[in-house]
This record gives sequence, structure tokens and C-alpha cells, in this order.
Amino acid sequence: MDAATLTSQLAFALDHFDLPALGQLYRGKVRDTYRKAERLVIVTTDRLSAFDHVLGTLPFKGEVLNRVAAFWFDKTKDVSKNHVLDVPDPNVMVVRACQALPVEFVIRGYLTGSLWRDTQQGAGAKAYGLALPEGLKKDQRFDAPIITPTTKAEIGEHDAPVSLAEIVRRGLVEKRVLDEACARAVALFARGQEWAKTRGLILVDTKYEFGLAGSELLLIDEIHTMDSSRFWEASEYQARFEKGEDQKMLDKENVRQWLIRERGFAGHGRPPALPDEVRVDAARIYIDAFERITGEAFRSQAGDPKARIEKALRAKGLV
Repeated sequence: MDAATLTSQLAFALDHFDLPALGQLYRGKVRDTYRKAERLVIVTTDRLSAFDHVLGTLPFKGEVLNRVAAFWFDKTKDVSKNHVLDVPDPNVMVVRACQALPVEFVIRGYLTGSLWRDTQQGAGAKAYGLALPEGLKKDQRFDAPIITPTTKAEIGEHDAPVSLAEIVRRGLVEKRVLDEACARAVALFARGQEWAKTRGLILVDTKYEFGLAGSELLLIDEIHTMDSSRFWEASEYQARFEKGEDQKMLDKENVRQWLIRERGFAGHGRPPALPDEVRVDAARIYIDAFERITGEAFRSQAGDPKARIEKALRAKGLV
């Protein structure tokens, strides 16, 4: 998709979606979720979140994320049952309502991002109850993936690191359920890495969320999207690692690094506005990532998506 199309779509980026007939609304960082009985209708907007702040919107971002999540939910349904019931529109997913576990399962295959920054400051992975081997370098691959959970924060607040032992001690998640969630996270990550390799990519790290529908544990929220995961170009990894260069990324880490370098913002205080050129460049990264991950060309309907979404929902009898 060319820059002119992305630029023209800036004016139609989906900041929010209001349709009260869908049910009770919960507006998250990126998704507008409507609940009616045991059904959720999740509208993935074009809002961009980083450092636990909403920074604005990117054209087509919501559609990209929803379509990538749907792709992965289908590809991993044999590894973990999930909450998906239907995908009636490129921006919409209808799912089974669950009681979300109050922690996110962050799994990492490489020492990078916030964990590398913590390591530079001498903290390493202590907050997660883990001891990393001495002498690891930035972007170095772990011998085996590690799980570094976080609590789930409200909008504008920061997720907090927590150890698996602390999760059980505080009664956040029953140990039996926690063990099952961790096992599924490891299996899902392995499946994601296997597929990414066939696409010339490395799935570096990601986060999973799980919920309970009665006693049944289900994968919920999103999976292996560019908002929840870090992807690198596999062909360039080793050379860049040996030179100590930043890896070539296919995710919103580019926006995080721009905020740090150009605006000195790393999550504290009020986030700066993103210039249009940064928004367009970031949108292109999301679209390129969609095509690389799925192997599909990204085609979409330009213009305001709200009418299209409402039409699709009415056609399914959801309103």
C-alpha cells in the first residue's frame, strides 16, 4: 500500500467505535469491547499503544491486528482452545466471554527490549524470580525461552513484573491453572517460532492472556500480533548481533525507539504527539508485517470504516 493511500487514510483512522445496542462497553487501550450476556464483540480500533499509553492512531492498524490475530487463533487452535466464535468484519471479532486471569504471560526467546534495559541497570530478571546467566549480550538468544509474567494494569498505569511463585502466593491464579497456562504459553510460542521461521522471521518474544469459561482455560485477547509480539528479520540476525547493531524489526518497537531517541519519552509523564510522517511509516511497518507473517497481500477498503463495521454486525444479527 503506497504512502499516498496511507496519508489519505489518516483522516479516517478509527479512534473509537460507538454502538450501544451491542451491549455494555469497555474501552481498552486498543479495543472497544461490548458485552451482552456471555458474548463479547471486540472492535479493534486504529489506536496505537506503547509504554502503556495511547499515543494516537495509525491508518488500517486495527484491521491489520484483527486479521493477524484471527490468522494465529486458527493456526494454533490445536495447541490451545481459544475464545473466538466469529470474525464478521476485518476489524471485529466475536468471542466467548471469559474470566480473564489477572496476569499476562510474557515469554521471551532473546535478551532484548525492557529486559535488556533492566539488565543494563543491574536488575536483570530478579523481579520475575529468575537469574539470567552472566555475560549475556543484547539480543542474545536464550538456551530456552523464559516466562516473565506481569500483572495487568489499568489504562495509563504500568504493568508490574511478578514471579510465578508470587502469583501463587498472592492468590492471583490457582497453581493448577497457572501451570497449565505456562505449558500452553511455551507450546504456543514454539508453534509461533516454527511458523515465523518459514516466513524468514524470528518470533522474539510475545505475551499471552488466558481466561476461564467455567473451568475451561481458553486463550483470549490476541496472539502473535505486532502489538503483542516482537519480530526480527531472520537473515540479518546473526550479522547484526555480532556487530552489536539493532535488529531489523517488524513491530511497534520502532515507535518506542523513536519516542526514546527523538522525544526522550519512555513511559513517564504525558506522551508526545506523533507526527503524521511517523504515523504513516508505522502503518506501513504494520502492513508489511501482516504480509510477511501471513503470506497474504493486504488489501482494504479505504475511507471511514464505521459504516462498514455496523453493516457487517447487523448482517450477523448482532444488533
